[in-house]
Amino acid sequence: MTTTTGQEKNESRLPNPGVLVPELGQIGQAMYKATGNGSVPRATIGLVQLRVGQIVGNTYLTVLHTGNLRKAGETEERITGVASWQDAPYFTDAERAALALVEAVYSPDPHGERVSDELYARASAHYDDKALATLIMAIGQVGFFVPLALIGRPLAGVSPAEQWRD
Repeated sequence: MTTTTGQEKNESRLPNPGVLVPELGQIGQAMYKATGNGSVPRATIGLVQLRVGQIVGNTYLTVLHTGNLRKAGETEERITGVASWQDAPYFTDAERAALALVEAVYSPDPHGERVSDELYARASAHYDDKALATLIMAIGQVGFFVPLALIGRPLAGVSPAEQWRD
């Protein structure tokens, strides 16, 4: 068994997990299809996924989702505003509810449950049941890949072929 320390910051710790576990590609495709059902705007999903990368402190996820948002035509103000979305003027009430859900899911709450009834009510005021389920899946979609990003440490900002060591 080969072990790697990942001491070199210019290479990932793992080789490409999609090669090691080919089923990973099918899972990723199924998640993308499920979250792309049209009930939640792709922009909202992208903002949510960027916020997850920021909260978990992962450059790979942050660069990936920032790039995806840029390619989709999002403004720099909205992209950079995600880090301080609570007081940034660039987001709709629905996007704010989605970002609040991300904060609740990924940030410990020492005073009780993470997703309060008030927050759920606020989100459900903007999203019907299908959209809310889709939004939850979008949060889970990026969450599924967080361990790969944190443990495997793929390289940020390079082509997918270059992200993982050989």
